[in-house]
Amino acid sequence: MKHLLLMFFLVSFSTAQEIDNSFITQLEYGEMLYKNPRGVGCIKCHKKADKSVVIAKYKEIDKKTKKLVEKSIVVPAINKVSFEKFVEKMKADKTESKVMPTYFLTDDELKSLYYYIKNINKK
Repeated sequence: MKHLLLMFFLVSFSTAQEIDNSFITQLEYGEMLYKNPRGVGCIKCHKKADKSVVIAKYKEIDKKTKKLVEKSIVVPAINKVSFEKFVEKMKADKTESKVMPTYFLTDDELKSLYYYIKNINKK
């Protein structure tokens, strides 16, 4: 009987999910950052993060053909990128993108934000 009780305890302990008893969970903190990190929230352009979104359309003269062509600015689905790629883009020199704002997030903020992005559609 002792062995059975001990086995039950070990199995239930090892299969228990990690519980976050923090004042604010990593998911809640990530959601807060996603909605308003410091200024324009990620949600404004990336919506639910699960698909590409057209955020603007404009017309421009094609230099070769001299004709007016319609173009668009599309933001990618960010829930499918690796953490390494996510951090690289978030810390990139923003001269390469005139659309993506600079947020100056800490490493912990980036981790929480990425955690939320990966779990946003599982809520």
